[in-house]
Amino acid sequence: MVAAIPNKITVKSTARLHMGFFDLHGGLGRKFGGIGLSLAAPLVELTAIFAENKQAQVTGSPQVPAATVARASAITEQLIKKLQHAGGVSLNILQHIPEHAGLGSGTQLALGVGAAINELYQLKLSTAQIAELTGRGGRSGIGIAAFDHGGLLIDGGRASNTATGTALSKVPPLLARYDFPEQWRILLILDTSQPGIHGKNELEAFKRLPVFSENLAAHLCRHVLMQAMPALVEQDLTAFGNSIQELQAHVGDYFAPAQGGRYASPQIGAILLHLAHAGVACFGQSSWGPTGFAVFENEAGTICMLDTLQHKFAAFNNISYQIVRASNTGATIQIS
Repeated sequence: MVAAIPNKITVKSTARLHMGFFDLHGGLGRKFGGIGLSLAAPLVELTAIFAENKQAQVTGSPQVPAATVARASAITEQLIKKLQHAGGVSLNILQHIPEHAGLGSGTQLALGVGAAINELYQLKLSTAQIAELTGRGGRSGIGIAAFDHGGLLIDGGRASNTATGTALSKVPPLLARYDFPEQWRILLILDTSQPGIHGKNELEAFKRLPVFSENLAAHLCRHVLMQAMPALVEQDLTAFGNSIQELQAHVGDYFAPAQGGRYASPQIGAILLHLAHAGVACFGQSSWGPTGFAVFENEAGTICMLDTLQHKFAAFNNISYQIVRASNTGATIQIS
């Protein structure tokens, strides 16, 4: 007996921070191991219903940019073509994550669309399989793990043949996952005036960068294993932040030739410098940026710093702020 097709699938998946890579050398056969955090907002929310013809029909709410709708349409068409036994789908994007801001919008949208089609047609695909079908997770597994689990995430990067540099693993494996302290808050610092490096420019940037120091990679791995991980278990924000600062400083300087400095946005760079002088323990840029972030022990401290930044940097008209919690759960999928 064939199972009935659900009437509607609703998927909600949230943004993530990529706090830094800890091995860009790759001499042990793995490269791009990283640490990241799932956020409670911003989020992508979409609904999917069955369509009679084998086509993608994608619409969006008024606040969703046309570029996001177009990207969702391309993803849907790609999946329908690859999953030849799947029918058509009518998709509606209700909320979106800002694109090319370093918040993982592309991965969350692709996984959200894939999860909706997977549930609609009961295909029994894993998130890793959806990622492979949609071309996500090529370098980092943080976004995929965030979709599945939420929390503070550490992945092992991509395995490769060290003689040829050819990738062997499909999705970087999740090595560790922790609940992020419920009382800690994240201040997002958003620059709407420029996108982060992405697509072909990102691939070219990695090709032009020099070989990363093996000793420095070892140093950063030690900071993650012996500082960030135990500090999170003990809820020691100062020690956790010290580890993130090591990653941010060294990796940011390594990427500086591609992004124009340690941070992609000069204005966000100025704000982060102020946070450093103010003694904030944990701050940085997510992925290629331009989004910056800072972590505080409670909401009151976050609001206090937000007030200071809004006053001091009032002339930065393109900068906006958002206080968010971490998300210790993965994406939600509702079937109705």
